[in-house]
Amino acid sequence: MPNDAPAAGFLPRRRRSVRAGRFEIHAELSEIGEDLLVIVWGGTRPHIGAIAFAEPRPSLRDPGVTSATSSVITFAGHKEDETAKAMADALARRFRKKAVVTAGLHWDDLTESDIQTVMTLCSLLLDKMIQIPGNEARRDG
Repeated sequence: MPNDAPAAGFLPRRRRSVRAGRFEIHAELSEIGEDLLVIVWGGTRPHIGAIAFAEPRPSLRDPGVTSATSSVITFAGHKEDETAKAMADALARRFRKKAVVTAGLHWDDLTESDIQTVMTLCSLLLDKMIQIPGNEARRDG
């Protein structure tokens, strides 16, 4: 008989979305024990284009400030690496937890202005994730 209750240390998922015109981007954040897993998707063909992971650590300049070490794996032909890395890094610093972010966004025939809109939406989405209720404020850098 299956048990539908979350396992200890695995909290319910929290979803956030942002939209501007034809662009809508979603993120789902799960806490797995002490770690964070975020899935970011949007567009006409959501997929996994890049995976970033970050681990919090004391800043080299000021040990009282939390920084992060991060890495990215990008699939050939995909451009989500900067978005995934920025999100993983910010989440690791903010919550002082290891963070893994997968990102896959796709729209055909984007103009330079469209790309800027998508990047702005990703930044707004990150802001929404950082403001998730129940997470105490932390000093980060």
